[in-house]
Amino acid sequence: MSAYSDQLHLLTADTSAKFPGNDILISQLTTLITACPPTFTYIHDPFTSRITASLVSSLVSSIAAVCAVSDTGDNGISSLSIASANVNAVSCFSSRLFYDTTLNSLAKWHPRWDDGCENWSSGTNSSMRYNDSLDGFLHGLRALQSQLSDDVQSQGRGVGEGKGKLRSQGRAKDVKMVLVVDRAERLKVTLPELVVPLTRLAELSGVDIRTIFIAQSPWEDIKPPVGAAIDPFHLAVRPPSQEGVLQILLSRFPSDGDPSASPHAYHPALASLYAQYASVLYSTCAPFTRDPQELAYIAAAHWPGFVAPILNAQGGATDFQPIPEDVRLRLLRAFSPTFTTALEALLPRRTHAGAWCRAIDVDDTRGIDEKDAETAARSLPTLQKYILLAAFLASSNPARTDMRMFARHRDPRSKRRRGGGSRKAPQRNTSAPAKVPQHLIGPVAAPLDRLSAILAILLEEHDFETRAIGPEFSQPGEYTEAEISRVHISGAIAELAAARLLLRMSPPDRLDGTPMYKCSIPYDAALALGRELHVPMLDLIWETG
Repeated sequence: MSAYSDQLHLLTADTSAKFPGNDILISQLTTLITACPPTFTYIHDPFTSRITASLVSSLVSSIAAVCAVSDTGDNGISSLSIASANVNAVSCFSSRLFYDTTLNSLAKWHPRWDDGCENWSSGTNSSMRYNDSLDGFLHGLRALQSQLSDDVQSQGRGVGEGKGKLRSQGRAKDVKMVLVVDRAERLKVTLPELVVPLTRLAELSGVDIRTIFIAQSPWEDIKPPVGAAIDPFHLAVRPPSQEGVLQILLSRFPSDGDPSASPHAYHPALASLYAQYASVLYSTCAPFTRDPQELAYIAAAHWPGFVAPILNAQGGATDFQPIPEDVRLRLLRAFSPTFTTALEALLPRRTHAGAWCRAIDVDDTRGIDEKDAETAARSLPTLQKYILLAAFLASSNPARTDMRMFARHRDPRSKRRRGGGSRKAPQRNTSAPAKVPQHLIGPVAAPLDRLSAILAILLEEHDFETRAIGPEFSQPGEYTEAEISRVHISGAIAELAAARLLLRMSPPDRLDGTPMYKCSIPYDAALALGRELHVPMLDLIWETG
């Protein structure tokens, strides 16, 4: 008995290593299957149901293998044998498919083309069909139980040859059946008449069979309204943790590669970079999905293009040079828009990973060189120069400083502080780290409505006298507000984005939310444009002291 327990402990440890983050579920299922499980168990997993289905299938098969090995121990005959079946409710969309798949899996029967693809049938009554109705299926379970018991008992007698005491006892072996139904929420749509019989399968068939449902929906959404189904034993799967997801993603990176091989995307020297890449990928995609399989699918499509600049820099060298931290940060910053693009294209399966990897052009997310940007900015029309200045201010200044930097009139409702005299300047905390100005770190994405508001202020204050205003615009700022909403402003922004002087950070096909843009011209080019247009850029850029 101790050897059997040790094998179960080793099995639990191996399964936990294969499916990290599911230790509690593995321990509960192992105890339920090997001890006295309830006749109906319901596993609710709204996050990673495919991983849970693989876990349950692997665990049941491993426990069945351990029980089969324990049969040939010192006792000769064990007291437990497990036959399992895994049925997908999506592929088994008819009752005949469900019955045949269940019986074939329990009997380990594989239909062959040479035999006419016949399903399993009992040796005593091969003419009976077990897939015509529910009664036929129940008869098939009883016949299968009898056949499995006879097979196991005959194997036990063969093993116990020469041990007359055990053979004289004639102790029969218990055969336990486990039926696992994946995507069980589909039964309510395709086979609603089977929900109640499956929950009471042990009671109706009279055999030792346990039913396990794995579904993304709660039991209250699946159970029949008449109340004929029994209440299940609930197991709720927790959402995957960040550590567990990252551990699964890192396990997908090959660890047995040859360090002396030519540079490729999965070279062992890139393992540390992949760990940092996986962390950024998780932080970007976690609000939408935490399924490790989905994240691994996105990473498989995105990672080759991500490391392409490093592989191109290596050239034909076989030894990888160490990648500095600043290079990693710049690479992650340059490719940050493509994480969202890959998520929105691959998560709903608008395209597959290979097609997306071939179609995406990662250079679209990068700006042009500083010298080219300054030269291109000087040759632009005046309106597009103002748009570039507005985009630079929106990308460099925090949004909370817009009122302080661009407001020119005091609110008449605000009250001045009472009391005169000088006030002490607030003392700076010397222990806190100094904040770096945003224009030294790099531009950030800004929404289009904020860019348009800053553009309106710049045009109203620095370009007002050069424009011919009609008599119908009598209020201050009325002409500028009407001009900003015209279509030629959107056309100018699109032209700047095509020239890569502006970078569109949001996908073009997204309909909800305002578009996000980021200015790609350098700091010196923005100051040069400001001097040309007589815009005091140094007074409008927020400097963090």
